[in-house]
Amino acid sequence: MALVAPASSCSPEEIAAGVSELSRIGLRATYDQSIFDKRRFTAGTSEVRAAAINSALADPDISGLIAIRGGYGSAHLLPLLDTNLLREARKPLIGYSDITALLNLYVRSGLTAIHGPMIDRRFSKGPSAYHEDSFRRVVMAPEPAGEMRPNGLEALHPGTATGILAGGTLTQLMASMGTAWAFEPPHNFILFLEDVNERPYRIHRMLVQASQAGIFQKAGGIVFGEFPGCDEPGGDPKIKDVLRDFTKGFRGPVLFGFPSGHTIGATWTLPFGVKVEITGGAACVRILESAVE
Repeated sequence: MALVAPASSCSPEEIAAGVSELSRIGLRATYDQSIFDKRRFTAGTSEVRAAAINSALADPDISGLIAIRGGYGSAHLLPLLDTNLLREARKPLIGYSDITALLNLYVRSGLTAIHGPMIDRRFSKGPSAYHEDSFRRVVMAPEPAGEMRPNGLEALHPGTATGILAGGTLTQLMASMGTAWAFEPPHNFILFLEDVNERPYRIHRMLVQASQAGIFQKAGGIVFGEFPGCDEPGGDPKIKDVLRDFTKGFRGPVLFGFPSGHTIGATWTLPFGVKVEITGGAACVRILESAVE
């Protein structure tokens, strides 16, 4: 697995700890020294970051890519990545948060992307910071990952829906609108949304934008993350109530509390670009297709 830095940088100590954890679960990590570059907000220039990713995609000895962290800067790379190489290589990219911009590029290209743990504060902290079982099932097994029922997952609205899973961090998805790489999921897809440390009115504003852009009209079902730090200071309103109210007239099932991306505890791994089924009554996400070959 190649460690890449599409956005911000992290410390050599975090990298070393992450490499050690990947080794423990049977994955050999490699990386270009450019991941330690720093330029204002990012891990080096856009050209250097994109070149490292293109190189990893072209290397036959590398099976996948793991982002070292989010932060800021992934969208800079969109015009610099070789999309033909991306499609030919078919190597999954693992990350979340700012990496949503690249996960969306993968799905737009007809590929699988992995909304899962990164090095900084996840792999570097060991199994307490990421859900090892879901990672193994999604990334390390060439078969459908099957049922996922994390504690705390609940139904806001009932029903059952099947479709391609797509989405990511709400802030990043909405930042893509109006660009050549805008979030444009297929009809009857399953929408996954999460975010962190945004006040309820800001989340609501982005949901309105998504609705006016036709995103919810295309979705057959919705899975919300935990949205840590998104309750109003003082506790009223709570983000869960805002999400429940906003989706009151939605035609399909709506789940809340799937711990992927920004989470209170260990982050779970979800595959984007594959078919899933969600069930409101049982509060369950079922992965129906393999994410890796």
